[in-house]
Amino acid sequence: MKLQQMLSYTRKAVDDYGMILPGDTIAIGISGGKDSLAMLYALKHLQRFYPNPFELCAIHVHLGYDSFRLEGIQALCEILHVPFHVVKTDIAKIIFEDRKEASPCSLCAKMRKGALNQKAKELGCNKVAYAHHKDDIVETMLLSLIYEGRFYSFAPVTYLDRMELTVIRPMMYLAEADVICFQNRYQLPTEKNPCPVDGVTKREYVKQLLRQLNLESPGVMNRMFTAISNGNIKGWTAASHQKEGI
Repeated sequence: MKLQQMLSYTRKAVDDYGMILPGDTIAIGISGGKDSLAMLYALKHLQRFYPNPFELCAIHVHLGYDSFRLEGIQALCEILHVPFHVVKTDIAKIIFEDRKEASPCSLCAKMRKGALNQKAKELGCNKVAYAHHKDDIVETMLLSLIYEGRFYSFAPVTYLDRMELTVIRPMMYLAEADVICFQNRYQLPTEKNPCPVDGVTKREYVKQLLRQLNLESPGVMNRMFTAISNGNIKGWTAASHQKEGI
């Protein structure tokens, strides 16, 4: 996938859901994976021509793994002229040594988001960009359906009352396969996830299930995404429809 295509999908999401307003300061959550680095790349290039002027900064929440290297990510931020900030934490120690969590993903995600949002507020940001793509949205819906018995997925735009921050998801129209192509074409400096349970979670199970369904019934991923878009889930009414009173 070329940069122009990436920008086309990103701008469509931003426009459809009114994600970026004039004067916004947006914190980009950088995990070190392909998704967040692709989003960093896309938003920086969108910034150059988007009619609503906005500022960017990148934030990485370091979980405490000594093996995780930041040099490549920092170098990319310097090339793109995006300020880069690191929040050092002991999240890995707390989860795996102190609490010995059997199912650590939920608590880890909550702690990571809390640290990211707090740093964003300290830096004067009013929005935080998460790099969730189309596959993530559909996987979340399946997780909710299978394990909670409800039809739900996170919204394109979410306002966090307690933090007074708005979460946006500009990658929502991109398939994971598109992001992988972009990563390979532009040689993004990704870092392997050092988490010991990476690849053995419920989300990974659902990812493989969805992959099999898509093989057996090509297009099922897009049909599920359409169902989510049209499913009257809170926060899924496009800004263009809101303006028209639809």
